[in-house]
Amino acid sequence: MYTPVSSRATMAYRQVGVQSVVESASPHMLIQMLFDGLMQSLNAARGALQRGEIEEKGHQLGKAARILDEGLKAGLNVAQGGELASNLGALYDYCANRLMLANVRNDLALIEEVVRLIAPVAQSWGQIGAGSAAPAQGGGV
Repeated sequence: MYTPVSSRATMAYRQVGVQSVVESASPHMLIQMLFDGLMQSLNAARGALQRGEIEEKGHQLGKAARILDEGLKAGLNVAQGGELASNLGALYDYCANRLMLANVRNDLALIEEVVRLIAPVAQSWGQIGAGSAAPAQGGGV
């Protein structure tokens, strides 16, 4: 299918913008971006399933599973993180398995279960970043 030049240019600009953000982001911010992307994919999968858009649901669940496995789980350092890193790895594995079942069964409850499990971890990660960023900015609350 033909994509107009302006549309291709816009997509290229977005990709360069995202790449620039990723290259300049701190390790903490990269994990935050993974959590943000994961939550977006989970919400998009829920919406697609509710609308009966099975192909889009599958695409979004696949993306979410890759973020869990190739992003969040792959970024764990069990040697330094010990039991916490091991527990997070087990959580990410469990969630990826639930998403696989949700995809096969078209089961909204399984997607919502993963959202309930991941949301507190994502929120805690964000709070850690907010707390550590304040002193670097010359103090603050």
